Amino acid sequence: MWNTFVNAWRNPEIRKKLLFTLMIVVIYRFGSVAILIPGIDTEGLRVLFDTYLESGNLLGYYNILSGGALSYATLFALSITPYINASIIIQLLTIAIPALERLSKEGGEEGKKKLASITRYTTVAIGLIQSFTYYILLKNNDLLTNPSVWSAIVIIASFTAGSAIIMWLGEQITDKGIGNGISILLFVGIVARFPQIGMTIFSYFAQGGWYILLMVAVIVLLLAMIVFIVVVTDAERRIPVQYAKRMVGRKMYGGQSTNLPMKVNMSGVLPVIFASTFLALPGTIISFVGPAEGTFWYGVSRWLTQTHPFYIVLYLLFIFGFAYFYSVIQFNPVEVSNNLKKNGGFVMGYRPGKPTSDFLMKILNKITFIGAVFLAIVAGFPLIFSSLTGIVAISIGGTSLMIAVGVALETVQQLEAQLLMRHYKGFLE
Repeated sequence: MWNTFVNAWRNPEIRKKLLFTLMIVVIYRFGSVAILIPGIDTEGLRVLFDTYLESGNLLGYYNILSGGALSYATLFALSITPYINASIIIQLLTIAIPALERLSKEGGEEGKKKLASITRYTTVAIGLIQSFTYYILLKNNDLLTNPSVWSAIVIIASFTAGSAIIMWLGEQITDKGIGNGISILLFVGIVARFPQIGMTIFSYFAQGGWYILLMVAVIVLLLAMIVFIVVVTDAERRIPVQYAKRMVGRKMYGGQSTNLPMKVNMSGVLPVIFASTFLALPGTIISFVGPAEGTFWYGVSRWLTQTHPFYIVLYLLFIFGFAYFYSVIQFNPVEVSNNLKKNGGFVMGYRPGKPTSDFLMKILNKITFIGAVFLAIVAGFPLIFSSLTGIVAISIGGTSLMIAVGVALETVQQLEAQLLMRHYKGFLE
């Protein structure tokens, strides 16, 4: 990885892209920690979000993804969550609505531009809704220094504008920088919290005693999880495919052997994000109401904390369910089988058509189960560890680590592709 960055820096064109990406990242972090929205009690807000993190509230999870910007009430407080939510919604609607599906599959470049435009408008709409909800949260917790109508307009408009600017910054990285812009900003937000996690681990070291052994075990397990994530992220099942020979004019096409790659973790980190959102949403709504201790809804909120065994079991079940759901969306065995048949290809040992699609579905179910087990281990182990030890600070470490490692691997692969494209000398040599 280090050699890749060194070689990329030596190339003037790639170095320009790296510097542009770095400039956007600096702007993003500056807007996340330095540009404060007026009229908000930031000290009280940070205390509130500390309690949200300990209770497993959805806002505490969003605060970590934003690199702490949500608890600072800065211009980029909403971070990239409106864009991620909009992208997921449009992607799911593309399957449900035939018009959007035609734009995605048959619209070509123009269709992709229309879908991107729809995603942008949806991002602004979700940002406006989240900004209004954020304002209501501030108002209900007496965190507004000037609770007037004009103050509400300024706060809501500022947060909404910030989410739109972040979307634009991410698109600029994708077009003129290195890597996927939104993924890079998400990576930056997560990595920005690492120093705070390091300070937390150091504070436990300072307590001495068995805490030293516990923190050493935590560090070893984190390193082991990184290796585990890298291995499974790159793992894939390769299905041998043979193409029949056919004459087109005077030329012979086909006849070669290749393979059909199926990634083990085909759904990525999305099942973990979906499961976290679904389970944290009821607790977040209950926290807005503020039920009294001893009531039914107070008991429900306790059961839905991240370190409660009931929450952990539900969390793992949701991860498995969403992993299968998203894998079916990503890989359609019937469509793949039909495409192979049209192009004269077939899976060795299976006839084209239904036998091939049944075989691909069987393989898909197996590797999806393995991928779901991987996600459950990475995302569920920190919760179980926190439940046993009482250290809540690392309860979502698995999810954050998986996102960070995945984005880092993807960015390095794009750098390697850029280097290969520029150093390729062609067939004549």
